[in-house]
Amino acid sequence: MEKIEHSHVQVRGLKLHVAQIGTGPKVVLFLHGFPEIWYSWRHQMVAVANAGFRAVAFDFRGYGLSEQPSEPEKANFRDLVDDIVALLDSLGIDKVFVVGKDFGAVPAFMVSVIHPERVLGVITLGIPFLIPGPVGIQFDLLPKGFYILRWAEPGRAEADFGRFDVKTVVKKIYILFCRSELQVAGDNEEIMDLVDPSTPLPPWFTEEDLDAYATLYENSGFTTALQVPYRCSRMDYGVRDPKVTAPSLLIMGEKDYFMKFPGMEEYMRKGTVKQFMPNLDITFMPEGNHFVQEQLPEQVNELIISFLNKNCST
Repeated sequence: MEKIEHSHVQVRGLKLHVAQIGTGPKVVLFLHGFPEIWYSWRHQMVAVANAGFRAVAFDFRGYGLSEQPSEPEKANFRDLVDDIVALLDSLGIDKVFVVGKDFGAVPAFMVSVIHPERVLGVITLGIPFLIPGPVGIQFDLLPKGFYILRWAEPGRAEADFGRFDVKTVVKKIYILFCRSELQVAGDNEEIMDLVDPSTPLPPWFTEEDLDAYATLYENSGFTTALQVPYRCSRMDYGVRDPKVTAPSLLIMGEKDYFMKFPGMEEYMRKGTVKQFMPNLDITFMPEGNHFVQEQLPEQVNELIISFLNKNCST
């Protein structure tokens, strides 16, 4: 951790917080999910740097130590795609391997479709190929009270989260999203009520880790984080006939709640996803949950580095 260097890079009018470790022409760009941040890649960044790659992770606009957009309620996935390309330009990076986790997989896929010349390979964790719009989550099939539907309502998550300090919110979300079942609240409860306050942190997530996340979210708040992804997921970004031709890897924990999304397990196991990613390999991790890169870092690092070495011509 002490070798990871931090800076702010001016990107499309905002100062984005960037973490880097390693040197050389072979670059891996890590894209976080929610409630994650650059820090969620701490284990992977060090491992790929030790394997000879330059690791870059950044806090998305409005997250962590990155600046807030002037109108966070208008932020969307296209902003993230444009930020990624502009960041690579600012850092003098031509091509990268992109690694995306949770909703960070969406801009990873979108960059690979819209700017294929910039992408050497794609690894995603927890989410198979999805792009908002025609190829997206079927919201009408999700159960009433599901967290995605609740958090998409302006003001609802703000009121729910606002009952607790930021550290407690992050703790509750980590505990809740470690579970293998879908997070569905009843009519008279909110999503935060689904976690008993006495529930301990998962064994692989330390108090130090919780403090690191809490400090970053205390800085940024949740305004932009609730807009992207939850309140811009139904936008149509104009991507038609999407296809990712770069070598790809999906790492999926079999105990990841995302496996319970309507049709998702069949979409992955039957290989339907390969219609969009013809060069995709899928690895299912029997004990893996939604935070597999933090839960089982050594196994995930091995999968990532093996993929990078296999597909690296430099």
